[in-house]
Amino acid sequence: MAFFLGKDVTLKVSTENGSSGVNVSAAGAITYPSPRTDATDFARALGADVTINPTWQQITSLDVSIGAMDEDISYFGIRSQTKAEIKKETTVTITRKKTNPEWDVVYNDARYGTTGTAAWDGLEEPTIEHGYRLYIQIDPAGGGTDEWMTVLGACVQSHTVTINTDGTMDETIEFMSYITPVFQSTAYVTAIGTNL
Repeated sequence: MAFFLGKDVTLKVSTENGSSGVNVSAAGAITYPSPRTDATDFARALGADVTINPTWQQITSLDVSIGAMDEDISYFGIRSQTKAEIKKETTVTITRKKTNPEWDVVYNDARYGTTGTAAWDGLEEPTIEHGYRLYIQIDPAGGGTDEWMTVLGACVQSHTVTINTDGTMDETIEFMSYITPVFQSTAYVTAIGTNL
């Protein structure tokens, strides 16, 4: 598990679909725009220049957890058991000051990304265009080299809002992926393929 303060990372998000992104208006209406340089988009289309992807603002913390799920295997006539790793899981939890209904709308209507003209409903067989791609740039301390962690094929797993007596304070959104993240000196923008 790695925990970062919002000031220590830059987070950019795209969809896994190369033809459209996800945008939520101030009124809470969701659209799926073709690639454009709109800083207010929730996520731009895959393949769009990462340097102009919207940078999420007001982030207070970002938590990355990488784990594996094991299964106990036993064979008839043998007393010992063995463990087999069946899948890896990467979870990215992002917390920010709540400023608009964007994350509420995405959680309710576009958890699995976009088909190009609408949102995946989660009832179909997943494809390489399902989900979102998270580009996490760890800001180099002391002017070192850039470090990027790219999480591919991530779907929104949960969304919570913290409320107190004075009103809404923070909100948290959690992305989860079964694809191993890519660590390199630049953002990984290649479409999901057989090389992963």
